[in-house]
Amino acid sequence: MSLSFLPEEINRALAHLNFNFVTELRLRRGQPVIVGYKGEYEYLGEYGISSVPSDRIYMGDPAAVLSAATGGSVYNYTEQMKNGFITVGHGIRIGIAGEYVTEMGKVNAVKCVTSLNVRIPHDIKGCAGYICANLFKNGPQSALIFSKPGLGKTTMLRDISRTLSLRKNINMLVFDERNEIAAMDSFGEGFDMGTVDVVRCYGKLGAIPSAIRAMKPDVILTDELYGEDDIKAVKYAADCGICVIASSHVTDKKILKNFPFDYFIKLTSIGGIPEIYDKNFIAYCNGCADDTFGSVSFCG
Repeated sequence: MSLSFLPEEINRALAHLNFNFVTELRLRRGQPVIVGYKGEYEYLGEYGISSVPSDRIYMGDPAAVLSAATGGSVYNYTEQMKNGFITVGHGIRIGIAGEYVTEMGKVNAVKCVTSLNVRIPHDIKGCAGYICANLFKNGPQSALIFSKPGLGKTTMLRDISRTLSLRKNINMLVFDERNEIAAMDSFGEGFDMGTVDVVRCYGKLGAIPSAIRAMKPDVILTDELYGEDDIKAVKYAADCGICVIASSHVTDKKILKNFPFDYFIKLTSIGGIPEIYDKNFIAYCNGCADDTFGSVSFCG
C-alpha cells in the first residue's frame, strides 16, 4: 500500500512501526501528528511512537497532502467531498476539515483545509471466522454489522466476502459505493475478495435494482448504510429474495430494529469476539462456537 502522498518525514517515522497496527493518521495544521496504533492514539515521532514532546513531528499545510493524494486534481473529487471525505488509491479514505464552498446545496470546492484524517484499510484474512462459523455455517443470512467508527466493519465485510465466495453455488455481488471494500484500481486490481462481482462508485438506490436485474446475485454485500435511500435499496433487495450483508455506524438498537435484517452483529473492540443478535436483539450466539467455517480454519 502506497502512502507516497504523505510528507517524507511521516513515512520515515511510520517505517519504524508495525504497519499492520496503523489504522489512521490525524494531520492538523501546526499540530503534532497523531497515529492510530494498536487501538490507541499516539504522537508520531522521528522513530515511531513518541513520548517526548521535542521529538514529535508537526504537520505543515494539510492542503499539500490533499493535493498530492489526488494527483493535483482535487476538483475531480468534489462529488465525494460533499460527504466530507474522499477515497484514493488502495481504499484509503481521507476525511477533510476546512471551509466548504457550496452553491445550490452542492459542494464546489474546499478551501482553507485545516486538518485531514487518513484512514488506512487492512486485509485480515480470517477475522470473520467467528461470524462465519456461528451465523453463516449453513449458508448466508441477512445481517448488519454495526459499531462506532474504526472497529473494523469494512475489514470484516471483506473477509466475509472472501469466505462465502468459497461456496461455488453462491453468486455474490459486492456493492462498493466508495471503492473501499474491494479498493480496485482502473485495471481491476484490489483486495482479494474471492470469486465475486463488484459494482463501484454508484449510489445504492440507483445501482442495486439495476444490478439485481443484470447480475442476478444471491447475496449482496455492501457497507455503510445511512439515510432513507440506502434503507430503501436494501429493502428492495430483500423483497426480491436476495440476502444482504451490510454495515452501519448506527448503534441505537431502537433505530436498528427498523432496518430490514434478520441478524445484527455488534463489534465492540478491534480483535474482540463479535456479539450476534436476532432481529429482536435477543442474543443469538455469543461464544457458542470456535472460528472454524466448514473445512477452512481462521485465525480469528
